[in-house]
Amino acid sequence: MGNPELISRTHFARYLVEIGVCHDTPEVFRRFLTEGKPGYVPHRWAALGDAVRWIREAGGLAVIAHPARYGFSPNEEYALFTEFKHHGGQGVEVVTGSHTSAEYLTYAAMAKEFGLAASRGSDFHSPEESRTDLGALPPLPSSLQPVWELLASRIQPAPGLPA
Repeated sequence: MGNPELISRTHFARYLVEIGVCHDTPEVFRRFLTEGKPGYVPHRWAALGDAVRWIREAGGLAVIAHPARYGFSPNEEYALFTEFKHHGGQGVEVVTGSHTSAEYLTYAAMAKEFGLAASRGSDFHSPEESRTDLGALPPLPSSLQPVWELLASRIQPAPGLPA
């Protein structure tokens, strides 16, 4: 469940498909939302330390999502993981629909090296927009600690329900 007051690029793309301007959301992104196109807005990113702190202060676990998608060199990626861990980062997405099988191994090794828990996700948004079906990805390597184990102690039964 997202922020109902937030209108993202995906909402805009879905609307243009709905009214027939484009055939699908990838077409909207190609024609309107990438750099140099009329609907492109540059990203403004928070500093890594601030982002990790905000997540932790809100009670969450800071996890690097789909790290292979950033296009970093091995040295840049190592620097990211080093800084992330320094700021209190706790996990890395190892298995995701945007990673190859070889990248699963790379990020499993990075999780071990940096003492990070591992997450997995399909990045599933809808059947029409996702590259990977729900449940189609392999499990996390058994040698890694899943992020959900870090969250287990925080789960409280709903009031009035048995524990």
